Amino acid sequence: MYVELVVECAVHFTDLLLCYIPSSWTCLKAMAEPIRALCDELIKAVNVMMEAESSQTYRLEALKFIEEFKEKSPLCVECGLQLAEISQTAVVRHFGLQILEHVVKFKWNDMAPQEKLQLKNSTMGLLSDGTHPILQEECHVKDALSRIVVEMIKREWPQHWPDMLKEMEALTAMGDTQTELVMLVLLRLAEDVITFQTLPTQRRRDIQHTLTQNMDSIFTFLLGILQLHVNEYKKMKCIAGQELKAKAHWRVGVSALNTLAGYIDWVALVHITNDNCHLLEILCLLLSEPELQLEAAECLLIAISRKGKLEERKPFMVLFDEVAMNYILSAAQSAGGAALCNQSSGGIVERRYTFLKRLCQVLCALGSQICSLVGSDIEVQVPVNLDKYMEALFAFTTHPSQFLKSSTQMTWGNLFRHEILSKDPVVGQMAIKYLRAARINLVKTGFPSKNDCPGCEFSRVDFDSDEDFNCSFNSFKAQQGEAVRLACKIVPFEAFQIAKEWVQYQICTPIGTGNTTSVQWDAMTFFTESVFGQLFKILEKEKIPIDEGMELLQMVVHYETRDPLILSCVLTIISTLFPFVIHQPHFLPQVLFKIFPSITFELVEECKAHRSRAVKNLRRHACSSIIRICRDYSDFMLPCFDMMYEHVKRLFSNELLLTQMEKCALMEALILISNQFKDYNKQKAFLKEIMAPVTAQWLSEEMKSVLLDPVNFLAYVGADQVISDADTEDQMGINRSRVSFCVNTILGVVKRARWPANPVEAKAGGFVVSTTSDGAPIYRNPCAEHLQALLPNLFALIRTQNSLFLPENTNRLSKTFTRVYDIMDMEKNFALGIPQPLLDACDSSAYRNIAERMQGFFSSLYDNCFHVLGNAGPCMQQDFYAIEGLAEQIVGSAFTHLDSVPDHRLRPLVRLFMKQLVMSCPRDYYDSLLNPLLGPLFTYLLQRLNFRWQIVNQRTSLCAQEEDEAYEENVVTQEVVEEQLLRLVTREVMDLLSVTCITRKFPELSANKEEADGDEEMVSMDSSQGIQMNTPSDELSELGKCLLQSEDIYMTLLTICFNSLSWKDTINCQRCASVLCWTLLKQVLDCNLLPDAVTWLYTSVLKGLQMHGQHEGCNAALTQLALLIYESLRPRYTELRFIMNQIPDIHVEALEQFDQKTIQSTVSKAGEKKKKEQFKRLIAGTVGVWPLFLLCLHCHLCSYCM
Repeated sequence: MYVELVVECAVHFTDLLLCYIPSSWTCLKAMAEPIRALCDELIKAVNVMMEAESSQTYRLEALKFIEEFKEKSPLCVECGLQLAEISQTAVVRHFGLQILEHVVKFKWNDMAPQEKLQLKNSTMGLLSDGTHPILQEECHVKDALSRIVVEMIKREWPQHWPDMLKEMEALTAMGDTQTELVMLVLLRLAEDVITFQTLPTQRRRDIQHTLTQNMDSIFTFLLGILQLHVNEYKKMKCIAGQELKAKAHWRVGVSALNTLAGYIDWVALVHITNDNCHLLEILCLLLSEPELQLEAAECLLIAISRKGKLEERKPFMVLFDEVAMNYILSAAQSAGGAALCNQSSGGIVERRYTFLKRLCQVLCALGSQICSLVGSDIEVQVPVNLDKYMEALFAFTTHPSQFLKSSTQMTWGNLFRHEILSKDPVVGQMAIKYLRAARINLVKTGFPSKNDCPGCEFSRVDFDSDEDFNCSFNSFKAQQGEAVRLACKIVPFEAFQIAKEWVQYQICTPIGTGNTTSVQWDAMTFFTESVFGQLFKILEKEKIPIDEGMELLQMVVHYETRDPLILSCVLTIISTLFPFVIHQPHFLPQVLFKIFPSITFELVEECKAHRSRAVKNLRRHACSSIIRICRDYSDFMLPCFDMMYEHVKRLFSNELLLTQMEKCALMEALILISNQFKDYNKQKAFLKEIMAPVTAQWLSEEMKSVLLDPVNFLAYVGADQVISDADTEDQMGINRSRVSFCVNTILGVVKRARWPANPVEAKAGGFVVSTTSDGAPIYRNPCAEHLQALLPNLFALIRTQNSLFLPENTNRLSKTFTRVYDIMDMEKNFALGIPQPLLDACDSSAYRNIAERMQGFFSSLYDNCFHVLGNAGPCMQQDFYAIEGLAEQIVGSAFTHLDSVPDHRLRPLVRLFMKQLVMSCPRDYYDSLLNPLLGPLFTYLLQRLNFRWQIVNQRTSLCAQEEDEAYEENVVTQEVVEEQLLRLVTREVMDLLSVTCITRKFPELSANKEEADGDEEMVSMDSSQGIQMNTPSDELSELGKCLLQSEDIYMTLLTICFNSLSWKDTINCQRCASVLCWTLLKQVLDCNLLPDAVTWLYTSVLKGLQMHGQHEGCNAALTQLALLIYESLRPRYTELRFIMNQIPDIHVEALEQFDQKTIQSTVSKAGEKKKKEQFKRLIAGTVGVWPLFLLCLHCHLCSYCM
């Protein structure tokens, strides 16, 4: 090892350099010996860095020596060339080439023209004869050499090196090695200039322009190289003893294809489609060459995926010609076996499988092109070989790989919904084949952890876990369901027969062991649901095959099984086929008698406390089926009401037969049918009767004492007890179920009880109490009187639940239940975008222990209380809004102790209650109800969100300062959860504000994407389009105009909106900037705004740009908002000009010109776009950089506005 010598050289390096400075290039010969000595030291340093046994200290010293040499030595070129000689090792040669690249990158402009020329000539010499033969040379050496040439091209071509392309072409005549290097040079050049844009703008434009001018010759040259070496490769591989020559030609062919891929992505389409798409035909031919097919497919994919004018893409239809399509079809049908055939290991050949993926993408891209071209204005006819194309696509749809099957689904959907293609007989025949294939594809098999089908091997390549596979399969299942529905529109009767056959087959097939049968049933159920759901929509009544449908329904109803998973599928099919019953009403009782036993289903070995997840799901499914039938066919179910009611009473009489949730579900079903009484008094009497047990329990003195006092409530539900005795737990569980049953029953009544939809029937039935001033009827709900009596205790329960988060009450929780107020794991995963884990249907219940069951109780109870209040307005209408002191009751319950309420509990208040209240409240109750609620609420939310986001920003700064210190994993996870929940709460609040104040004139972006990753997620859009798309055209709503009358409330709303621009949430920022801020601000522009307020508003927008300006969508929306504010307020407020002067790197003269035009309002309508671009350039300095002056000003004005 030479480490001691290297360290010594590093110490004395400066002195060494002074001895080696030549006066000119002519001194090189005299200095050959010193240069050789220096090269020896560099080689030793490189070896020290590369040797595994070298210590960290020696490596650092060697690195320091090398870096100082590259930065300070005037002998870099001489040493680099000597180290790059072919006699050196590959590592040393690579290092020598790196030195030369460093010289070109950082010292080129300081070199004399003669030195540049000599270095260029020496580099070209390395290209011509400075490398080993193509099969022997290391790839990293080739890459390093090509990078040097590209760096020189970027600085010299075309001005000082006009013959560069000719020199490159001449090099290819010298042999395979030089040809490959030329391909690498051209590829790296395209990547640096077009893809990565690693050079100044003007140089990039010059080179790109020259490339474009010479593209005809470049493409001709590349195609010539490709054809020459592919032909030689085909010839040589068939001759014994010529394997090395064949491999050399293959290597050049691969390099030529890779280079073509670097150009196809951006050149004008005419170069790709030139000569009747000769390039594409060559690529199609190469699909049959196993060693070249992957690169050919990648080129083909890039070409066919190109966008552009339809007439420019029309030549792509040549790929549907006989020859090209035959090659594509042959590759699609034969390569699947090759992907599986690794004879030694029996596994997948990764290269072949990657080729399959690319070819599948090629077919999908080709499908997009044909769907765009056929039926367009350029008059493209349906291709003659459409059948072969669809056969090729179908080969991937039936492939064992889940990835390949999934990749084709969107293309099938596009073909089946295409107005012209869907009517072609070929597509009709393929739709039938697709439906039959779906019967196999919908069966969930192929988990990477298993080996029960060929797809498992592919899944192990594509998916990291069974959870990943499951998530992908669910997405695939949804896409396939859509494609099945579209295919059903094309061939409805054939789809009916296929679905019928599958149902009959499953019914007649004996139930097997394990989970296989249930998986088959689940797939069949989904397929049947997709087909029949579509049939009832598209077929005329007289064309529906009623007799066959009823025959099938009877088979399903008479089918018997004790498997809860299969029985759940049976219920789904019954619900799907239920429309047939309408045509034969006498069959209705048989259907109901089939469903009802599932509500009380039990396995022999089970008891109520330990039902499996499958049994619980089945019982819940049966309840949902009854509710769905009673909701969708309530008038048809009316004759069976008495029979159902009596049956439900019998079920209720046995306390152990039904859970409280199941009782609520059956009550909801009866209420839905009762809506068809169309008699106010009769329905009211029924509701009173069915609610009597709940009313008595809810209004009892015992329950009142529980609901009014947090201490009593905790004791009643058992949260203050350390649980060790099972009997004690059962008693507390009964108490919790009583509270839940009461609240769920109230919620069911509020959601389901309604008056007749027909005004005439409503009036005749006594549901209309009066009319509005414009003659609209005012309805009364038969449940209103009963619910009014229950609301005071509901308000008490909400107040008590908010009080539970106070420290004195959290301290009362026993050690068994210390975490019951935490966010549920399912809700946490949903907020973080984490897919739910796979659940075993035969496993135990969802809440596995006492603490989790208690946690679920608190969570659902809190949500359901606000569900009741949110639905009370639409249900009870004036009987709710006119309750005396309603605003005070809400403030005294829902708004109490909010400081202690965590974010995940605040969301239901905002989303489930306040948003629904705002949307449903009549204009007459704005002043008496909404104003007293929204004023205090938004004031509190402003303070809370400001405080919480300040903590997030401080935490972010702290993490940045202490990034080397390891945080505990649970602390980091908790902080991530809290930050994401804060984002979701913020979006809920802004959504409430939007609903409160804004009347939308065009569709808006989703306000509540809970699966988003916060500030990392951004809606992509073109910046120029973004400004146009988000030009605010919204109006203030009636409620917003009402709030405008209260200066305090309105200023609070403005402050929330403009503060939110700099909160760490890009989705919220873009939405506020494009929808809320300007709509609210423009209402007060004519008022005498204080200068400090104007300064704060404008600074808030600039601070938003500092935080989010790197996101294109946000940048567009914020720039538009800043421009609107500047244009509107600059003539009256010179403070805005003062702020603009503080922006870093602002062009003062450009600002002065823009400012004068703004003051004088001289910009014409035609110059709007130019003005926006000018303004965007002026404020570009705010993005990512925040001037200290503006930061201090913003903080001062924030305190002023608060």
